[in-house]
Amino acid sequence: MEDDAPTATKKIKPDRIDGQGPPKAGNSAGGDECLDYIGRLPDEVLGTIISLLPTKAGARTQAVSRRWRPLWRAAPLNLGAGYDLTGQDHKRIVFVSKILADHRGPARRFLLPYIRLRDRYAKIDGWLRSRALDGLQEIQFTYEIEDPLLPYPLPPSALRFAPTLCAAEFGPCDFPTEMAPLLFPCLKRLILYGVAISQDALHNLLSGCLVLESLQLEYNIGVACVRISSSTLRSICFSGPSRWERGQHNPTMFEELAIEDAPRLERLLPHDLSNGPVIIRVMRAPKLEILGMLSSGIAILELETIVFQKMIALSLTTSMRTLKVLALDSAGPNLNSVVDFLRCFPCLQKLYVMSQPNPDMTNKLSYDPLDPLECLETHLQQVIVNNYWGMGPDVDFAKFIILNAKVLKKMVFVTVDSNSGR
Repeated sequence: MEDDAPTATKKIKPDRIDGQGPPKAGNSAGGDECLDYIGRLPDEVLGTIISLLPTKAGARTQAVSRRWRPLWRAAPLNLGAGYDLTGQDHKRIVFVSKILADHRGPARRFLLPYIRLRDRYAKIDGWLRSRALDGLQEIQFTYEIEDPLLPYPLPPSALRFAPTLCAAEFGPCDFPTEMAPLLFPCLKRLILYGVAISQDALHNLLSGCLVLESLQLEYNIGVACVRISSSTLRSICFSGPSRWERGQHNPTMFEELAIEDAPRLERLLPHDLSNGPVIIRVMRAPKLEILGMLSSGIAILELETIVFQKMIALSLTTSMRTLKVLALDSAGPNLNSVVDFLRCFPCLQKLYVMSQPNPDMTNKLSYDPLDPLECLETHLQQVIVNNYWGMGPDVDFAKFIILNAKVLKKMVFVTVDSNSGR
């Protein structure tokens, strides 16, 4: 007769990866052992996760377990050497040197924001020449300007990553006066902020960017005219230097931006036009959708066949139907000027107006239904008025839009008090 006693069931322990020790006592619930699901992932996946962490957190993963110790050194290096790494400047120098010595690469990002130059040029150049940074995809390099009268040279070694860079930001620094032509076959985003660079060097740099999509040129010194032809650019943001930039009382002012041929350009974003340029010419941008902030600081604005002079349209016989979003800095606001823009951009959907108070402005324009504006009749859906004071010109402007924009869904007034947080 067979034994009726129940057969003891054998506990099946979850599989563990080689090198992974047994779970510690007390880490069970209801008899089931806790599973280390992350620890089960392949090394390649864990390396990718580590490379996405901030530098300090990525390095600390070496303490997780014996298996994790070699992963950080083998994962793509993400070296962010800002003040989140350490708030002490001298320690930052030590940490960067140690990380580059310990990590064998490959490198993904090297972010070196606001480094103090002092007597460290050779050390910084050595970092940039480190084999650990071979194949770098993203770089951010900016000096902290402690004495604006001194030179702050960009080490030429910072440009050795041209073949692999996908994103680059260079802040206050001096580009080499003589630059050999370089090709950037992978670079999609470029920011130049407060750099000193010659006009020829800038054009050589841009001509080597074969797939560039986003370009930001702000407060740079030494460039009077920028001419751009690019089959890949989608976004351009720009402004000129102030008259006191980097201790120069009379720097070369940014006079003109000329977009000669940009078949994929969608966003053209002037910023801080008090510093230039005073002339903006767009010869060909058939997909331009977003434009502004425009102001009377632009002496001449040419958009293909449309010409504005200090925010006044010289001809209303042509239009640009691709534009969907427009931002204007307008004294008053000046209703006549805004209506001219609406007439030139008949398919506009969103309008942003930065109002500059002018109590003497008269906004008594009447809407003629026999001469309708296509923009107001069928397209304009949202209007935002910033710096709204509620004076007569503000109120008249708001009334005109509300009464005549047939498909308007939303109109927002940002008052002076809400701007200041009171």
